[in-house]
Order: sequence, then C-alpha cells, then structure tokens
Amino acid sequence: MQVNEKLKALRELMKERGMSAYVIPSSDAHQSEYVPEHWKSRAWISGFTGSAGTVVVTLDEAGLWTDGRYFIQAEKELEGSEYKLFKIGVAGFPSYVEWLKDTLKEGDSVGFDGKVFSQTQVEDLEREFAKKNIKLIDEYDLIGEIWEDRPVLPKTEAFIHELKYSGKSTREKLVEVRKEMEKDHVDYFVLGSLDDIAWLYNIRGRDIAFNPV
Repeated sequence: MQVNEKLKALRELMKERGMSAYVIPSSDAHQSEYVPEHWKSRAWISGFTGSAGTVVVTLDEAGLWTDGRYFIQAEKELEGSEYKLFKIGVAGFPSYVEWLKDTLKEGDSVGFDGKVFSQTQVEDLEREFAKKNIKLIDEYDLIGEIWEDRPVLPKTEAFIHELKYSGKSTREKLVEVRKEMEKDHVDYFVLGSLDDIAWLYNIRGRDIAFNPV
C-alpha cells in the first residue's frame, strides 16, 4: 500500500469514528524514542523513518513535525506524498497543537491511540483544546486496523547483565536510589522508562537492534 493509499484508508476510519484529525507519535507505550518494528506506526503511515517525529492527519491535510536532525531526510522521504514538513524549532512553523487549533473548527474531535501518549501529554491536549471545545477520542489504534502485515510484538527473552559489565549490583543501585528518595522525602518512586529499568535491575534485552531494552 502506497503512502497516499494509507492516508485514504485512515481517513475512511476517521470519518466512521467521528474524528476530524488523528495524531500518530513515534513512541511506544513506554514513551521510548527507539522502538520495535511493531510500534513504528508513524513511519508506516508517512514513509519517514527517523527516530523522532509526529504525524497529524486531517480529512484534508497531512503534516509531519520533526527536529533539525531530520529535516533533509524528511524532505526526501516525504517527496511525492501529500505530507507537509513542519520544522520544530524553526521560526514560522507552528507546533502540531497550534496548527490543529488553527485548522479545526469548534466542536471537532481529535483522535489518537491512548496507549502511546503519556498522561501529561493528554492533560496538555485537554487544556489546549478546551479553549475551542475540541474533544479527544483516545481509544482507537486506527493504524493497527489498516496495517495488515504489522510486525508482531517482540518475544525475545530478557537476560541478566553480568556484574563485570554493569559495575554495580541491583542491590547497590537500589540503595543509592533509596538514599535519593530519602533526601526528597519520597515514599514511592515510579519508573516507567525502559532504559532506566534495564539499568536499575541489570536486565538487558534484544527487542530493538543496538538498544539494551
């Protein structure tokens, strides 16, 4: 399926679900920048293969937001598609939230897969879109519904990173973390980032090439 065909299929689903726009980030459910093939929804729908970026599709337009590492790459990979490149950090280019606020009408709805957005991101969207009574629909992974040959989730086994490589045992690292918690009068510390979890518990994996998680 070509990029513009994918957009057509996505828009058909958006109309069925009452969405005026759909947002596809680069992250997985752990907010990772480098993700397994299964989570590369943004790359699949746009053809842009860089590690960071956000795609926004409306019923009439499509845009990609990415940073300065990828401007040249993005221009080449988006060539021939209807995507417009928005350069993050460059004057004259709005953020995708600003662009949506200007583009959508009052009472429209924005959809996204809630599994790959953080709580903070959703709260920010709610706050920004409330000014224009724009509603959020977060329960649908529309890309998963049209990506017929989507790679399965990784099933490689995790393994212990030996002390001769890690330098410190998990017990030693936990002691250090708890000392920092005491300094800040913290009772519980919730850790969600995969690389930090891998470091703390001396666990490694091979789900992603050249990454330890």
